[in-house]
Amino acid sequence: MEHTTSNFRVVLSCPDKRGVVAKVSAQLAQLGATILEAHQHSDAHTGHFFMRYEVAPDQGEARDTWGRERLQEGFAALAQELNLDMRISSLADRPRVALLATKASHCLVDLLQRWRSGELPCDMACVIANHPDMGEYADWYGVPFHHVDFKGQSKTAAFEEVDALLEGYDVSLTVLARFMQIIPETLIEKHPGRIINIHHSFLPSFIGARPYDQAFERGVKLIGATCHYVTADLDEGPIIEQEVIRVSHTDSPKDLRRKGRMCEREALGRGVLLHLEDRVFIHGNKTVVFAD
Repeated sequence: MEHTTSNFRVVLSCPDKRGVVAKVSAQLAQLGATILEAHQHSDAHTGHFFMRYEVAPDQGEARDTWGRERLQEGFAALAQELNLDMRISSLADRPRVALLATKASHCLVDLLQRWRSGELPCDMACVIANHPDMGEYADWYGVPFHHVDFKGQSKTAAFEEVDALLEGYDVSLTVLARFMQIIPETLIEKHPGRIINIHHSFLPSFIGARPYDQAFERGVKLIGATCHYVTADLDEGPIIEQEVIRVSHTDSPKDLRRKGRMCEREALGRGVLLHLEDRVFIHGNKTVVFAD
């Protein structure tokens, strides 16, 4: 499939009713759109419908005038009729992403490399860390770095610094790349559905600190990692992506941590990409994910 900057994503949800797909598809055709990719899901338990289309202008359409405004205006009446919760984004959009880290560098470096290689369609606005050592990785990738001291001042003051940086860089997505600080509720409320965390456990198992040690004590045969949205309930936000790996009785806690880091990188990298491509719907404390 050819992806160009004139392509758009039409992402919507609404109460489920007969004819939604037909009406949306017909409206897209009327607006001169060709459907390149389509996903739909009807949630029988909640009676809600989810849809994600990727569209491009028909060959006869002028690409310099065809775009977001035309789609938004063209769907205004139908959105009201069907009670659509709708967003339209261009593939040319480059969301501004901030990475927050502590001491562990594997997730931070993996995301920076994915971004540098073009796997993540975003602008890397900055790296923020509560340890200055992380600066070398940001410098290597040419990303602005900020050290926020969480020991020499109160956590409230430290998070005020973080908040100011996110606002100053006009960040649209914040990724906690093994940032080992609890995000205050005020910051979460300011960025709902726009803070992603990686938890080094296959949630809901082994919530909290030292999950690999907990897994070792329990004698599990699988360990994993969970990429999820941050909410006020610690480690209980809507799950975007998970990854697992098999372990055995011969593995020490150190082995579990080493293997777990592979899961963390994969789950977080995929989860961030799914968010950036508008493939994730938050529905209550769950998600609907249209994987590519």
